[in-house]
Amino acid sequence: MPGLHDPLMIVTDLDGSLLDHHTYSWQPAQPWLDRLKQHQIPLVICSSKTASEIIPLQQQLGISGAPFIAENGALVQLDSANGDTVRHHAGKDYSEICHCLRRLRQQYQFRFSGFADFTDKEVADITGLSVSDAALARRREASESLVWRDSEEQFSAFRDALDAEGFSLTQGGRFWHVMAKGSGKGAALAWLLQSSPAHQLQRFITVGLGDGPNDAPMLDSVDYAVVIKGHSKTPIVLSRADRLNIYETRHSGPDGWVEGLDYFIAQE
Repeated sequence: MPGLHDPLMIVTDLDGSLLDHHTYSWQPAQPWLDRLKQHQIPLVICSSKTASEIIPLQQQLGISGAPFIAENGALVQLDSANGDTVRHHAGKDYSEICHCLRRLRQQYQFRFSGFADFTDKEVADITGLSVSDAALARRREASESLVWRDSEEQFSAFRDALDAEGFSLTQGGRFWHVMAKGSGKGAALAWLLQSSPAHQLQRFITVGLGDGPNDAPMLDSVDYAVVIKGHSKTPIVLSRADRLNIYETRHSGPDGWVEGLDYFIAQE
């Protein structure tokens, strides 16, 4: 079991994990956040949220400048060896994705609504975010979030049509996410570690925490995986065989987040 003096990296989902699913509060996790900061352990946000949402949240959490993974892995940001900010962008940009979705919707009469179709107020009503925070959620760069309103048969046809266009579908806590095929939280974390100057000097021991099906690729690729009790009807299915390095929490949200770190990280 790793300790606080080991070269740890914590990789965390936000909604339903570090942040409460309903209130977006992280207060139960504050003692652990302070501990990580004290021991200079990097906390990497790995979320479906946009960069515009993550950067101010990093400021509130006291981790400004830390690497992060946004839009379910479609976007990665980190600082390079010379201190420049590097943005890794998987696949096509947002306008190209939205153009493709409009074309498919018209061609096949699919019924769905994406963030490009919603107003800030409508996104706020769906998510419980403030209108100003909903505006940040709509500042997408490399993926689209949508609500499916059609049949399962049409959904299967939609997935096939996206596949033919070079896109994939990922299920999050509230929305389906359309992004470039081959991208995702696991691929984004692999790119981040490979590109991180600090990781090249000393290999990090990674602890990942998540509560939704879209977290599975990330949880499969970390050394220790915390599956937080979630609200999704679809269970998290991990493909890794090392069951001793997987912990499923009894609590949800930030309480489960704390429970998972308590379980895997030895404290002096």
